Amino acid sequence: MTYAIGLTGGIGSGKTTVANLFAAHGIAIIDTDAIAHSITAPGGAAMPAIRRDFGDAFVAPDGSLDRARMREAVFSDNAAKARLEAITHPLIRTECERVAAEAEGPYLIFVVPLLVESGTWRERVQRILVVDCTEETQIARVMSRNRFTREQVQAIMARQASRAQRLAVADDIIDNDTQQAPLAAQVDRLHAAYLQFARQTGGE
Repeated sequence: MTYAIGLTGGIGSGKTTVANLFAAHGIAIIDTDAIAHSITAPGGAAMPAIRRDFGDAFVAPDGSLDRARMREAVFSDNAAKARLEAITHPLIRTECERVAAEAEGPYLIFVVPLLVESGTWRERVQRILVVDCTEETQIARVMSRNRFTREQVQAIMARQASRAQRLAVADDIIDNDTQQAPLAAQVDRLHAAYLQFARQTGGE
């Protein structure tokens, strides 16, 4: 099995930027958010069950998931959130495994925004990499990027693992806040370490 890293971080932490820097080294990136979007796109594997369990009101005219309506529903209703996850999580896991089996290279990276919350990823990766920044930095970035209010961003963050919880499970940390160590330099250092780990475990 290929040596695997789980990359996570809170909203606005810079996970995608970091993943792109690893991809520039030729590392395979498997983004669970991208997979989630693909299975809820028009004709996506999750859409028949979503239509059946939630109704036509949650399906957009093009046959994709009405994300705004679903976001509102699961945000205020834990039972609805559990129903949605019961549909999507097995499909996401299956697709992750399929893509991972086809991936080439010395190691691969799973980008998992809710890695800590899911509780199942620790056993599926060899190391956990957390992209870290202060909560104020998260809020400022998401307000700028998504045009959300501070209250909206804080509400999203409240439903994610805390910064302390993420750092508690981290094997490796990338600082994407102070810029004392540029991101590219931090990624270069970890890439070298991961190559060595992969060789030591026979992943190459």
